[in-house]
Amino acid sequence: METTSLLALSAPAFVLLIVLEMVYYRLHPDENASGYGVRDTATSLTVGAGAAATDVVYKTIAVAVFAGLYELTPLRVEVTWATFPLVLLAQDFCYYWMHREHHRVRVLWASHVVHHSSLRYNFATAIRQPWTGLTSQIFYIPLALAGVPAWAILLCGSINMLTQFWLHTDRIGRLPRLVERLVNTPSSHRVHHASQGGYLDRNFGGILMVWDQLFSTWAEEGERPVYGLTKNIGTHNPLRVVSHEYAALGRDVARASRWRDRVRHVVGRPGWQPGPAAVGGPSRTSAESTVGTADTAAPVPRAPLAAVRSPLPAATVTDDPR
Repeated sequence: METTSLLALSAPAFVLLIVLEMVYYRLHPDENASGYGVRDTATSLTVGAGAAATDVVYKTIAVAVFAGLYELTPLRVEVTWATFPLVLLAQDFCYYWMHREHHRVRVLWASHVVHHSSLRYNFATAIRQPWTGLTSQIFYIPLALAGVPAWAILLCGSINMLTQFWLHTDRIGRLPRLVERLVNTPSSHRVHHASQGGYLDRNFGGILMVWDQLFSTWAEEGERPVYGLTKNIGTHNPLRVVSHEYAALGRDVARASRWRDRVRHVVGRPGWQPGPAAVGGPSRTSAESTVGTADTAAPVPRAPLAAVRSPLPAATVTDDPR
């Protein structure tokens, strides 16, 4: 099955789950969860539709590149039912580094920031994806050079993304500690989407959290996450959502007086600005930001799995509730 077909076949299920979660929030209101907003959800769906369309183009390019590299390398990986889990493991390892670098290199963050731009955390947020996804495919070139067929690389990528859909919810609490440390869970991914300083640039894994354990980027959910950017863009316009950081990056490059500053704006940490005390800032920023999120949250003790209601205390949500 082609990977584009796999994702296309999953789209109705995504929409159904979004509707069911919206209905569930309506029937069982929970002040501890960020819930849904009409304009926010419409933006996520619109951005997601655009991402699906552009993804077809980018994956076509990626297949051509991977297939070309596969023909050049003398290595071959025979993908069978026995070896496929190892290929998926290798893809997940590459995903970790792709995801991590998309938070730490500004030109890459300009693409990925789209997924973090919502102040809400729900199934609709899962499909709020960038329209410039080709940058992600670069990180899977080592798999092609190792002799993994292009179809297997893209299939593993689709599986990785599909398994992450269910992570985007406030309605599932923390799972047993061992599970949280081994695989990605809603709790771990809430940390990843949070804008508090202690949560920034954490939990990059796609399927497994073992990569975050190995490379010291794992963090456990404690205080209730505040979603969005450290400074939010204050718009529901899909075109601005997908392009605002590219526009800000372009302005910074144009204003820079030295070439090394121009280069660093592009490949340096998000938030970096030239000056005597110039340092790379946290990745969860936007140079075009206008609205700040709440910067405090109450601590919360550990809680077992909450299949219906989130165990986390409420935090201020600055999104328009309409």
